[in-house]
Amino acid sequence: MDCELGVSSPGNSCKDSRLLLFYEDELLVKEEADMILIPSMQDISLLNLKTTTVQYSGSLNGNTYYAANLCAKDQFPGFCFKKLRQLSGHIADDCFEMTYRAFHIMNWLKINKFCGCCGKVMQVTQAPQELAVHCPACGHTVYPRISPAIIVAVVNEDKILLARSSRFPAGRYSVIAGFVEPGETLENCVRRELQEEVGIEADNIAYFGNQPWPFPDSLMIAFTAQYAGGEITIDNNEIVAADWFTANTLPNIPPKGSIARQLIEWFLEKHC
Repeated sequence: MDCELGVSSPGNSCKDSRLLLFYEDELLVKEEADMILIPSMQDISLLNLKTTTVQYSGSLNGNTYYAANLCAKDQFPGFCFKKLRQLSGHIADDCFEMTYRAFHIMNWLKINKFCGCCGKVMQVTQAPQELAVHCPACGHTVYPRISPAIIVAVVNEDKILLARSSRFPAGRYSVIAGFVEPGETLENCVRRELQEEVGIEADNIAYFGNQPWPFPDSLMIAFTAQYAGGEITIDNNEIVAADWFTANTLPNIPPKGSIARQLIEWFLEKHC
């Protein structure tokens, strides 16, 4: 379901909806007091935006959400851009959930403009209960990609295993994570990633929780585990440093809102 947005006020079908406008990994928002708000379509009508197609992203708690990508990061009076990773705790939970969903969808649409079988232009399906792109020429249909990945907190007595990825900000450490491979169970993925990245073994692997992570299309499935043997040996590819840390010696860790942070806080609750 799409609606057209121009400089003038949007159509009646979008009048009371909210619009998620993304520039790369940032979201255009309004700030009122200590709250971050998603602009309504009426708010957006005040901005001098070029006409664009707005993608329906879903409905939750009586609110309908649409999304679009901005081509440039312009200045909009009364609005500002916020990194998606910084929204948790500063925005209503339902808005946070729909923001991550919409960002995932927009990234998926961006890389599925053309049919992978015949090269023709894909069309977004109009069925309200189905999100897909369809090729009118050959009939090929593509659904949003979701890439499962594990993330695990390994505990060794009063210490937790934390590692530094080459992709992290300077000084940042986190728990081990990695993508699930074809034909692999989640538990076997935990064991393989630990062996490949830091050279250790673990047992008592237990499910902890999960979190959508649309950077670009992951579902993070979290586990806790107990150290079972081996010496830390980093791969010097994905991982550039790793060590055991007590609750009192933690390095710079991920911000609140990520399931990595939740795993570390679970450790702290048990060892503080």
